[in-house]
Amino acid sequence: MFETLLPAVLGILIIMLGYSNTKGNINSIHWYHRARVTEENHLPFGRMVGAGTIIIGIALIIMSCLTFLSERTQQPFFTAIGSIVLIIGIITGLGLSFYAMIRYNKGIF
Repeated sequence: MFETLLPAVLGILIIMLGYSNTKGNINSIHWYHRARVTEENHLPFGRMVGAGTIIIGIALIIMSCLTFLSERTQQPFFTAIGSIVLIIGIITGLGLSFYAMIRYNKGIF
């Protein structure tokens, strides 16, 4: 039970962080990126990074729910589907965040 609850709680926390970023609060993003983004681009940069973060959080919650369903029904394919959803969510969320960094910072590093 604990192993299914922990990812869901982590997903909720990540969604809250992403929501904060979408409102233009980019204080949780690394100082290097904050320093290189111009003041007028804080909101669009925060929205893109926040959207990527929210996608990752939602993928964690879905994976957690499918793992719980797999434990209750003794059907392992729910865990496999949850893992696929998580991988796709992480790739999509990181891709969106990296795109924002490249677009507004002119590079990731």
